[in-house]
Amino acid sequence: MPKTAAMVSEEVREALDTNVPVVALESTIISHGLPRPRNLAVATELEALVRSGGAVPATIAVLDGRAHVGLTKAELERVAGDPEMRKLGHRDLAPALAMGASGATTVSATAFLAGLAGVRVFATGGLGGVHRGWTETQDESADLRLLAQVGITVVCAGVKSILDVPATLQRLETLGVTVIGYGTAHFPGFYLASSGEPVDWTVDSPEEVVAVMRAKDALAEPYSSLIVANPVPVEEQLDPVLHDRVLARALEEAREQGITGQAVTPFLLERLTRYTDGASLEANLAAVRGNVRLAARIAAAYA
Repeated sequence: MPKTAAMVSEEVREALDTNVPVVALESTIISHGLPRPRNLAVATELEALVRSGGAVPATIAVLDGRAHVGLTKAELERVAGDPEMRKLGHRDLAPALAMGASGATTVSATAFLAGLAGVRVFATGGLGGVHRGWTETQDESADLRLLAQVGITVVCAGVKSILDVPATLQRLETLGVTVIGYGTAHFPGFYLASSGEPVDWTVDSPEEVVAVMRAKDALAEPYSSLIVANPVPVEEQLDPVLHDRVLARALEEAREQGITGQAVTPFLLERLTRYTDGASLEANLAAVRGNVRLAARIAAAYA
């Protein structure tokens, strides 16, 4: 992909040129993850959290066939308000650019474009992963392979608990993607502070994360991402008993209704939100806020 395909905002370009910390933010949480008009309020809040941490926010999206790394206020409002905004993974970038389309970027597309622009730290909610029933469906998020191909640090709350967490961790190991827990010995479960699965490495400060980043830089090859698994605070997580009960119900409904493929994730997430009276959405946002705050601290320490 040619470098001219990405339009880096003046603020982000100046920050990168002067070694001011920058944090990349995805845009699908704005366009597809939250109801209007709350989505715009959250998008604005997340950018403000990055700034309060001493970094420059670089929200990423594709508008009229141009990839934007860093959005103006008007562009952010457009992503939040346009119901025709597409959802773009890494594989969708070339068609979107060629056809002049507009869309919000998923983890894979955001990580790719951030790396292209030279942004080293990316904050998101939860990664995609290996889906339950993978042996029958072969359904795996494009996030995993893409993160094995770009050298970016991704601060996240693990992967969504609707996925097969052990299989996802195994897949990340196979792909050579480094996973470290931030202040935890267990991989987070997005809505939950812990998935119950252990992590091999734990760090306790942004400076320790940066030490790992610099060690990866020194090793140079193989080129892959660093996942910083940052759990949602226990007091803000979704009640684990409620989570397990609701997820079991949603999975059973998906089977009964024949929901398969790409339709499974939005179906399960909608059911979780509905059956928890919105509590899952609040846990989601709590996780995202924590990840954005930590990402800003890591970017500042790295710069």
